[in-house]
Amino acid sequence: MTQPTTLGTGEARTRLHELTVIDVRTPGEYASGHLPGALNIPLDGLRRALPDLRYAAERGDILVVCASGTRSENACRVLAEHHIAAATLSGGTGDWTADGHDLHRPRTTVRAAWGMERQVRFTAGTAVLTGLLLGVLVHPAFQLLSAGIAAGLVFSALTNTCGMAALLARLPHNRPRATDLAATLAELRNR
Repeated sequence: MTQPTTLGTGEARTRLHELTVIDVRTPGEYASGHLPGALNIPLDGLRRALPDLRYAAERGDILVVCASGTRSENACRVLAEHHIAAATLSGGTGDWTADGHDLHRPRTTVRAAWGMERQVRFTAGTAVLTGLLLGVLVHPAFQLLSAGIAAGLVFSALTNTCGMAALLARLPHNRPRATDLAATLAELRNR
């Protein structure tokens, strides 16, 4: 399968007014800061939104955004399977802010959530360290936990997917408020 079209942050910034921006991160990540005008359709709700995204694509270009570009590339592939053209933001919101562009932060956000990649690094590191310590202090079989996490990280890199991120996305702290997908889709239809 071909790689999705990619827009750099400069081009995306210039064209922001003419793009329909879809942020596929978790509601918590979205609430901690998103591109101006972006709508939150988490990756796990993308298939439900296909009819509305098809309609949006008929009216203009769609830009899909996540933290680093990985989830948005996956979302673009799903959209392409359903004959919906979309581009991804190169480097995601990380590169957007690194290039000096502001993120919109709703006033209702009480605390900023950690980005998904940071959560994955923290969880993987904690699990590996725990496996090593328990392997030394309790029983060597606990080192299999560290080996399992390492194998998962290698698989993640080779397939450009992340099962740990999918699991972490379901945790309550990543869903401080449920995305009102129906309201988001209604807003998408009215743009």
